[in-house]
Amino acid sequence: MPHAALRLVDEIADRLAYPDTAPGATAATDWRRQSLGHGLPGIALLHVERAAAGLGPWDRAHAWLSAATREPLTSGPDSHPFYGAPALAHTLACAGDHLPGSYRAALDALDQQMAADARRRLAAAEQRMAAGQLPALAEFDAIRGLTGYGAYLLRRRPNCDTVRAILDYLVELTQPLDRHGETVPGWWTASGPSGRTDSRYPDGHANTGVAHGIGGVLAFLSLAAHRGTMAGGHREAIRSILAWLDRWRVDTARGPVWPYWVTLPALRTGHLPVGPQRPSWCYGTAGLARAQQLAGIALGDRTRQLAAENDLLSALTDPNQLGTTTDSGLCHGFAGLAHIAARAADDALPATTGQIRAVLPSILAAVHPPGSDAAAAATELLHTPEPDPGLLDGAAGIGLALLAPATSTPPRTSWDACLLIA
Repeated sequence: MPHAALRLVDEIADRLAYPDTAPGATAATDWRRQSLGHGLPGIALLHVERAAAGLGPWDRAHAWLSAATREPLTSGPDSHPFYGAPALAHTLACAGDHLPGSYRAALDALDQQMAADARRRLAAAEQRMAAGQLPALAEFDAIRGLTGYGAYLLRRRPNCDTVRAILDYLVELTQPLDRHGETVPGWWTASGPSGRTDSRYPDGHANTGVAHGIGGVLAFLSLAAHRGTMAGGHREAIRSILAWLDRWRVDTARGPVWPYWVTLPALRTGHLPVGPQRPSWCYGTAGLARAQQLAGIALGDRTRQLAAENDLLSALTDPNQLGTTTDSGLCHGFAGLAHIAARAADDALPATTGQIRAVLPSILAAVHPPGSDAAAAATELLHTPEPDPGLLDGAAGIGLALLAPATSTPPRTSWDACLLIA
């Protein structure tokens, strides 16, 4: 089965070999040119990882990077970690790590731009807090906010003042707030989960997910602590988030689930029923279990780590949760589950590492069933009414996510750092 999945990756990469001939080539001419999640930088990332692993040529990665930079990139207030110059920075950094001297000038400039953007956002957050206002999701989350900037800078400049300032900010974010006489967590936002005002959420919500909520903050704080980059109150902040997750954990017969978000009525009653739901990266048990595993490792808490690994196992073997997963993508599909499982197994305690690896064949089979034709499967993935060959929902992300579980080898680049998985 691992070899079958790897053949699918090869077929995807061949069909996405060059921008001018790839399905969905119009992505080079619209907003997707600058999108890590849905466009060119994410497709380039697939070729960067394959080249670094010796599975493909570097010229494909260069071709996609060149296409992404044919016109100026968006920077400043209209950019974010998954769009514009920051999106290119992530992919370019992954390439630069394996091509010493290449892209050095561009990366230096992008590093400076990323740090400047982060400082501007930190200043805006400080003004917001001083005014007693609630944060927007885009202020702090992994996709658009300071957690995403922190993930990049932690890799590139882990000891810089900007990283420490981001950590200070995120520690502060875990402090409770008084909202009209009611105590809410510091990451409570006045919007709906989309980040926009929503009549279904008149009092806002507290987002739990890794992509847009406190799950991503937990993962970043844990990764930084594990690497020795700490702020005052850092461990206490990690424990505070873990306590919040413990509070909203719903135990089922097949393992725990967490609500995607908590509303004010639920906060008042302390009760929020949760039925079977996707155990995905963006929202769901798999992403949160990985974040809690990282927290256990960072704190040296083997009990917490083991519990998180067992929670992941439960999610990956629960027919009810798996039954709600309806696609193969990285963000909320089976390929993402396979990658999270492979990453978690690499770090797992002896009691669970073998068990997690044992579920990988069945997860891989959900993406590419045994006996399936890899060429036909790749064609089907890339020829849809609205093709999205990108990272989060498309074929490039599926290819990237399958590499580690299919080869039993951790990624050669830090391509998944943008997801706070490692």
